[in-house]
Amino acid sequence: MCGCRASIPSTEQYSVNQPAPASTKKSPLSAAGMPKCIPVAKQLASIKALGQGSDLEKAFATVALVYNNNADPEGKLSRAETKSLLQTQFWHFIQGQENKPKYQEIISDLDEEPENKIDFEDFMMTLVMLTLMSDLLQEIKNVKTTK
Repeated sequence: MCGCRASIPSTEQYSVNQPAPASTKKSPLSAAGMPKCIPVAKQLASIKALGQGSDLEKAFATVALVYNNNADPEGKLSRAETKSLLQTQFWHFIQGQENKPKYQEIISDLDEEPENKIDFEDFMMTLVMLTLMSDLLQEIKNVKTTK
């Protein structure tokens, strides 16, 4: 999966290192004449500055690429697109959060004023808020590293 707007399925998740099934891959030009979707992993590999980049740098670059691949020409996402992107690309972090008041507040905010768009800064703030409250973050914190 490349993370491009047209290729995000509504319920399936793929990682950067896991290729999408052939049925979701796009042809060189879409029906709308859009250029071929380039997988995020290939986009990351093509950024020379990240060749020796740290895992953290690559993680943030991945977030930026996924956002940019889904943003409109002005670099923004609609609230509905933001919600969809979170549900397809951030599912493991938000899974099980549906009953938490803060999660409900964040998601209901995305349902309000659909004409308003989200810029990258607001998108990152949303990711951080969802990450901080997630059960997955607690699992990550509990993992013991071996040396």
